[in-house]
Amino acid sequence: MLKGFREFILRGNVIDLAVAVVIGAAFTGVVNAVVNGIFNPLIGAFFQADSLNNLGVIQIGHGKVQLGLVLGAVIQFLIVAVVVYFVFVYPINLAKEHAQKRRETGVVDAEAPVTELDLLTEIRDLLARDQAPAGGKHTPDA
Repeated sequence: MLKGFREFILRGNVIDLAVAVVIGAAFTGVVNAVVNGIFNPLIGAFFQADSLNNLGVIQIGHGKVQLGLVLGAVIQFLIVAVVVYFVFVYPINLAKEHAQKRRETGVVDAEAPVTELDLLTEIRDLLARDQAPAGGKHTPDA
């Protein structure tokens, strides 16, 4: 029984999931700081209200319907989605596309940033050139 538990815990996907949860919790703080520090004050200024929660309150008997609360939650959700996509997902996907293109074609765009692989390849080629016999031409192995 303990052996099976140990195998379950040490399985790679369980550890990966635990790391993802911890990183996700930390990432939530970053996204909330961007939304609460930048976008919510802008929305408050646009609607000329300290909080959308107090906007659109309808009294029905002893209860009240808070349309502003729902509107604020929807707007905040959309802002979080936009921030996550354009600040984090889109740049990462763009970098992956450039890396995939580089791997497939072997051609580096003039605008592409220099990577460690580029530097190591250049160093390898320089070392191979310096160690080549004087009379012959030596080409480095790929």
